Amino acid sequence: MPHELTLLEQHKVFDGCQYRYRHYSTTLNCEMTFSLFLPNKKKFSSPPLLWWLSGLTCNDENFTTKAGAQQAAARLGMAIIMPDTSPRGPEVADVKEWDLGQGAGFYLNATQTPWAAHYRMYDYLNEELYSLVQVSLGFTGPHAIAGHSMGGHGALVMALKNPHKFRSVSAFAPIVNPMDVPWGQNAFQAYLGNNRDLWSEWDACKLMADYQGTALPVLIDQGDEDPFLQQQLQPEKLVEIAEKVNYPLTLRIQPGYDHSYYFIASFIEEHLTFHQQYLLNA
Repeated sequence: MPHELTLLEQHKVFDGCQYRYRHYSTTLNCEMTFSLFLPNKKKFSSPPLLWWLSGLTCNDENFTTKAGAQQAAARLGMAIIMPDTSPRGPEVADVKEWDLGQGAGFYLNATQTPWAAHYRMYDYLNEELYSLVQVSLGFTGPHAIAGHSMGGHGALVMALKNPHKFRSVSAFAPIVNPMDVPWGQNAFQAYLGNNRDLWSEWDACKLMADYQGTALPVLIDQGDEDPFLQQQLQPEKLVEIAEKVNYPLTLRIQPGYDHSYYFIASFIEEHLTFHQQYLLNA
């Protein structure tokens, strides 16, 4: 059955259209919103779809309003879907800290109380929203995935767990080894408990080290003035593993750039072009 979608906003932009939708998620047991950019329908009747996963404290609108991706996406004929970063609502568990709870879903399936009742972002993206975009929005063609920070972690995990669903993956300043850095440890302890074997199921370094199957091309951009680089991000760990297992990963260190959307806006067109070459050859 088609999913029931409520259109919240619609704006023409660069000869395409930016939408925002609401729907009830049976996976997360709450109302969810997502944003969607579509290029000109007359020029691109069946555009490929890029998934964008945002970082801590963000929702579905941060990328929409700050990344400046629509112009390049309109030229390339690429659609972009921007899900929220966590379940939302007064009935959804939350804390005062900014790096846990609402706005900080970490794209995993929580097993611990009180989080397990709503925090199943992996299943929401991988099953419910993936089905929705195919059945209700008609995106039956090739998909790619990208993200920033916590969303970079999510994009890498989604791609490594589901290589059959995506053609390529990219990330800006991703958390590549969450089980060994403070942001990830805080979230994993709360959402997953003390079982580090379970933690490893949501860690890109662990998933890549044990990877078997079709390898997807990976592009990572990291600013060398990022204040979180040394303690939280450590992309060199993933590069070392990729070299060991011969996984096609490119890491670009960008001089002078930080962790902000100014960094993303500076290189987002290059990421869209990176994905387009694989989406067109799907």
